[in-house]
Amino acid sequence: MSQPVELPRWMDLVLVPALNLALALLVAGAVVASVGLDPLRVVGLLVQGAFGSKSALSYTLYYATTFVFTGLAVAVAFHAGLFNIGGEGQAMLGGLGAALVALAWGGQWPAALILPAMIAAALAFGMAWAAVPAALQAWRGSHVVITTIMFNFIASALLIYLLVDVLKEPGNMSPETRVFAPSAHLPGVHSVLAQWGVPWPNTPLNLSVVLAALAAVGVWALVWRSRAGYSLRAVGFAPQAAHYAGISPRRQIMMSMMISGALAGMVGINEIAGTHHRLLPDFTNGAGFAGIAVSLIGRNHPVGIVAASLLFGGLYQGGTELTFEIPGFSRDMVFTLQGLIVLFAGALGQVATPTLARWHARWARRASPSEVPHG
Repeated sequence: MSQPVELPRWMDLVLVPALNLALALLVAGAVVASVGLDPLRVVGLLVQGAFGSKSALSYTLYYATTFVFTGLAVAVAFHAGLFNIGGEGQAMLGGLGAALVALAWGGQWPAALILPAMIAAALAFGMAWAAVPAALQAWRGSHVVITTIMFNFIASALLIYLLVDVLKEPGNMSPETRVFAPSAHLPGVHSVLAQWGVPWPNTPLNLSVVLAALAAVGVWALVWRSRAGYSLRAVGFAPQAAHYAGISPRRQIMMSMMISGALAGMVGINEIAGTHHRLLPDFTNGAGFAGIAVSLIGRNHPVGIVAASLLFGGLYQGGTELTFEIPGFSRDMVFTLQGLIVLFAGALGQVATPTLARWHARWARRASPSEVPHG
């Protein structure tokens, strides 16, 4: 069996993802050229559609906000040696928790009370949904990959049941709740900037983007600048050695999965409180699964996850623009590009690592001063 190759931190976090992205773009360019399209024109329109205007940038940041939450959720569990792929279900439950608070007290409480309560409910519901697979892993040995997959389906079924039979707005044929009271609407960035005299287009981008930035800083501080984070990483790196040192693996499994679920639950704030203002059956739109790719590309580090979220947000927004600008260009081409990025960042992420390690070793030998023999 081949041994893992160690690279300097900067190469692992910056150079390897950049190389993987470049390879994915080259292969995607070849695919685009094979169907008779100009790859350079496609890339140019993609970038223009994602970042070329205030409106495009706002949509890109809106998508990226959701991916930051789900990417961080995957990363926290990963550092504890767990692969949480239940972010989709945890995000659904987070949205459900936020919606229940908004429906119950949205017309009675002011925004200063209802919005923090919705955030707390989203965190709590996502945390609780992740706690069950965590407990099954910690005390019964059930594999967290299997249990979190199954909990995605259970969450979807539960949400559909509630929207059809319990929470559906009377007289509405669609399975969705009534619109929340205005106090339960998270302010949009355009409305906040307007108070400061800054004109900005009306887009779904809302103050969840600030919460996502705070979450990224918080995860960095927790995982790399706290005793709890050190214990978490110790269990993920060597659980038996950590247990011998007095660190409880069960406690770290529970803590990491509950934090992971809480982060995924925050998707509900961006989508439910900040954008749709009502609970919908498919508001997550695969964000929990996209978070896996985001975390892989970002090397499970908050800085990398933010950058990867911007990349995927740009692909979502720019891909939408491409379908309008280029006849015959479909969303399937955008999904192909996303799949190639995931392929090179995940399954083939370590293919180039041995070559990079050899190049670095040669460079280090040439850069180091030659040894002079002493007489």
